[in-house]
Amino acid sequence: MNGSGRTDALELPPGARPDVGFDRAAHRRTDAEWLERAWADSLVVLVDKGRALIRDEPPGLVLTPAGEVDPGAERYFLGEDLQGRVYFAVQTPIAEPPPGTRQANVREVGHVLDEPDASLFITAVALVNWHATHRYSPRTGKPTTVAQGGWTRVTDDGETLFPRTDPAVIVLVHDGVAGPEGRCLLGHNGAWTAPGWARRYSCLAGFVEPGEPAESTVVREVDEEVGVQVRDPHYIASQSWPFPGSLMLG
Repeated sequence: MNGSGRTDALELPPGARPDVGFDRAAHRRTDAEWLERAWADSLVVLVDKGRALIRDEPPGLVLTPAGEVDPGAERYFLGEDLQGRVYFAVQTPIAEPPPGTRQANVREVGHVLDEPDASLFITAVALVNWHATHRYSPRTGKPTTVAQGGWTRVTDDGETLFPRTDPAVIVLVHDGVAGPEGRCLLGHNGAWTAPGWARRYSCLAGFVEPGEPAESTVVREVDEEVGVQVRDPHYIASQSWPFPGSLMLG
């Protein structure tokens, strides 16, 4: 489920992991020696302004061997797959894409990527976005450096910063009538002025405010955006949405 109303994630069987084939391997993050050894044979997601290299046929994420990446670039450990291959993310300008590939963001290709490519892409972009905006401590203004394989930043006096995720709700409002006679309420954003967006509609969405339950956000946001009073909200599923670092609660 995303800003365009996609609901593929809802088809997962009960208890299934949506990132099948991708292990975040959190126990590796504090092992600096292991991370250094693993880097040499790892595959890297190159991220440039929220975009990565994508292969269209067959659809997939283009991964770069670590030996072809600037060794001085900040690297962020993403995890391992079931075959033990290790993945990192690096923020770097991407040169002219090779034939058959292009740069794309999650909005453009998230619906065609299989696992683990989708999880790698989303995690890489989310981490890169966070690091780009936390070069300094928001409390003291002191510079920060990467720690724990890219999952924290620290100052020289020991302050630790952790990646933040902003909860938001995305809502499909309906009239409760089952079948083809039922109706759903979609919205058109007045800021959507790009060519071809004149008839674009989406589910309603908004951020959870401090101290507010997500269910209350549903009621408030729908009322604020379209003036409709809703009742009986039901949680369906969640999806990471790195624009720049949200968790969409459906």
